[in-house]
Amino acid sequence: MKVAIITDSGANLSPEVIKQHPNLFVLPLMIIINGKSFKDQVEVTADQVYAKLDTSTITSSLPSLGELDELIQKLKLEGYTDILAINLSSGLSGTYNAFRLAFQSVEGIHITHYDSKTLAAGLGYIIEYALELVKAKTPIASIIPLLEKLRFEDSLAMYTINTLKYLRKGGRIGKVEGTIGDILHIKPVITVNEKGVYVTLSKAFGLQRSLISMRKALLAKFDHELIDFTIHYGNGREKAQALAEMIKKEFNIRNLTLSPLTPVLGIHTGPEMFAYIARRVR
Repeated sequence: MKVAIITDSGANLSPEVIKQHPNLFVLPLMIIINGKSFKDQVEVTADQVYAKLDTSTITSSLPSLGELDELIQKLKLEGYTDILAINLSSGLSGTYNAFRLAFQSVEGIHITHYDSKTLAAGLGYIIEYALELVKAKTPIASIIPLLEKLRFEDSLAMYTINTLKYLRKGGRIGKVEGTIGDILHIKPVITVNEKGVYVTLSKAFGLQRSLISMRKALLAKFDHELIDFTIHYGNGREKAQALAEMIKKEFNIRNLTLSPLTPVLGIHTGPEMFAYIARRVR
């Protein structure tokens, strides 16, 4: 059995991680700026997107299904017998459903398709775990329940933003409360629920208090268990570094990663955002 793992750029994987795994293939989501399409992380940077966010028409779109078909044909020629495809949440993007429809006409290779019900490093951790399991020659039928356990029991992903306007503009507001939030300076802590849509985990007055609320949620979930931890940020790297130093003092962390949010997700959060994503180390 030779297994390829396919995901999309909503996993926010670093180029270094992608290069380390020859059986991992990442199809970029598309960013459309004033009608012109760019490949996420490939043809446009987050800074370029943020600079135009309030002055241009910017939307996101699905990965190229033509590229997906070409990739599948390439994998078959290279002797892969199986594909494990893992996409960002179907509740936040049409990517999972587009892949599902494309896979229906594929022959000659076995495909297992998993809806992660999450995104960014929450999805990235699932991909990394799947890679470990495939390397250990775990049967694919046994991999999916393990990914489910990581997603719903052993991880926590949440973020806070300075304004809800970009979520509203992009139609990603989900069940997040708050047309009143901007007026009263109430900042939500947002997570992705079991259905894969955004919900409000808590609310606080001001960004700093919402970050404190996120830290408390981490303590409630993991206490002082060993965790891997990622901080995503928009354009606030210095603030993210300061947060990382605080987090290291409070938690038992194996690996801590500072990672800019991939542009295709940053469109919907805006530049003033911070995400905390953690997974329990077993």
